Amino acid sequence: MELRHLRYFVAVAEELNFTRAAARLHIGQPPLSIQIRALEEEIGARLFDRNQRRVSLTLAGERLLLHARGVLSAVEAAVIDTQRAARGELGELRVGFTSSLPFTDLLPDALQAYRRRYPGVRLQLREMFTPRQFEAIAGGELDVGFVRLQTEAAPRGIVVREIARNPLRLVVNAAHRLAGAASVSFRDLVDEDFVSFPPDLGTDLPEVLRRLCLQAGFEPRIVQTAREATTQIGLVAAGLGVALLPAPLESVRMPRVRYVPLQEADAQFRMAIAVAAQSTSPLVAGFLESVERIRDGAA
Repeated sequence: MELRHLRYFVAVAEELNFTRAAARLHIGQPPLSIQIRALEEEIGARLFDRNQRRVSLTLAGERLLLHARGVLSAVEAAVIDTQRAARGELGELRVGFTSSLPFTDLLPDALQAYRRRYPGVRLQLREMFTPRQFEAIAGGELDVGFVRLQTEAAPRGIVVREIARNPLRLVVNAAHRLAGAASVSFRDLVDEDFVSFPPDLGTDLPEVLRRLCLQAGFEPRIVQTAREATTQIGLVAAGLGVALLPAPLESVRMPRVRYVPLQEADAQFRMAIAVAAQSTSPLVAGFLESVERIRDGAA
């Protein structure tokens, strides 16, 4: 039995007329009659009572019609579902992001725009530092990553596209001598105590801090480390030192904390989106398009 046999049967069952059914199917009436008889022989039951004046369904025909409609409907749904998956409209997309990204407009805007365009895709979000995202993409655990970059090179097999740049801010206590400054240079920070991330955590910020300090002629004095940016801000509020963090974290408001712009042109963090170089996923393609539309102000 083939799907076309069920389609022929349903057409005759709904029209109860072989001539009209044949016209609906765009075939001749004799071939249609032959196919229906072949179907009855294969099933081993008469499906229609027919004479020169009328055609009607038998009880067996009524039961087959119920099932045939279900089969054809399921096949049509399967085709539509498959086509939607091929267009990237269905499935699951695994997206990584660094901890400061939710404080920017880009990540929330990109996710909202993507969900509006592809409501049938389930987003699985994972917070990871950039090196861990690269590992996850290379290992097939992540489809897309929002990463922070300080170098031009990406790991082998991964493509990155820069999507934004965030300036860095000096985070100081409200009572600090630089709290009211319009901007500061690292040359003003020679004698400061710094709060930073542990060097083995997987973020480039400790290296960025050291580079900027060395450019100003001194080695940074790290007096405290913390794994979370918000913890560092709290330690600054407690007067333990100053910190260097991306500007989006300015949205974390504490009464005893101030965020001061830096004068150094390279005191910034690049934001990029990373995918596997060989990715052919329509889900990934749709997501990248949504991010680019947000970046370009088209969404």
